[in-house]
Amino acid sequence: MTHTQADTAEGGFGRLGLVPELSAAVTALGYEEPTPVQREAIPLLIKGRDLLAEAATGTGKTAAFALPMLQRLAADPDAKSRGGGLVLVPTRELAMQVAEAIHKYAKGLGIRVVPVYGGAPIAQQIRTLDRGAGIVVATPGRALDHIRRGTLTLAGLRVLILDEADEMLDMGFAEDLDAILEATPKTRQTALFSATMPTRILAIAQRHPEDPHRSVVGRQAVAVTTA
Repeated sequence: MTHTQADTAEGGFGRLGLVPELSAAVTALGYEEPTPVQREAIPLLIKGRDLLAEAATGTGKTAAFALPMLQRLAADPDAKSRGGGLVLVPTRELAMQVAEAIHKYAKGLGIRVVPVYGGAPIAQQIRTLDRGAGIVVATPGRALDHIRRGTLTLAGLRVLILDEADEMLDMGFAEDLDAILEATPKTRQTALFSATMPTRILAIAQRHPEDPHRSVVGRQAVAVTTA
């Protein structure tokens, strides 16, 4: 990393409490300053807080939850390879997109990221999961299928992310989400991101996370980013 990159990382993402490896990884991808949702969410998640965040697509929310999750798992040898992180998303396309983004942020950390979604051969996914994954990015229906088969184990789960939670509910995944949440350890950290906060989202947040910090961010117009 050049001197300029180091200064940028320290001045931007480095201020949020990220370890140098992650600050450098984000800077190398061309992101110099954190977005509002990243500035608010990253320090809270690094502290281990549960989070309920109102943030739309394009606000940089993927990095907002991925970077703190990677930082926590990187310091935990067991979680790095045994399903320490689970990200639930509404669609196959988003599962692939989020998994790819996390993979880029995780460069050099030794954390394997695996996308799991419906419409793909489950036998192949079973083999992939059997080889070990630190973070699984999944659609709710396929995640629940693997949980019931015993091919996705949640006993060692440290961090659970619900991304685009309102979309998952709109697509009829409410019962699947409840079943997955019930199968996770009570000690896990939970972050829920949603573009809107209807009553049913708040109901999930009241039942599952412990004393979540509620954050309303990303409503203002910001440059669209895939971070």
